[in-house]
Amino acid sequence: MTTVELTRFKAAKAEELLAARPAMLADFAKDRAGFLNARLVRLPGDEWLDIVEWRSPDDFAASREKGANLPGIAAFFAAIDALVVAEEGSLE
Repeated sequence: MTTVELTRFKAAKAEELLAARPAMLADFAKDRAGFLNARLVRLPGDEWLDIVEWRSPDDFAASREKGANLPGIAAFFAAIDALVVAEEGSLE
């Protein structure tokens, strides 16, 4: 069963966020076991929804523990102004 990470956040500097995205995804692919896919959705009012798929809840938990440990991930996280909500679910 695939684990899904849903993170809604505010980021006013869209250009900065989007410029950092490819390096963040590359860092996830090389450093995060169980990372499967990620999609970024632009919402109204400088809000975004990041939908990330993981092989398992354990892979997602291990990724959270690593935080912004690589430059590409740190740059993407730095472009986020505020967290709105973070949730975990599963694809059935």
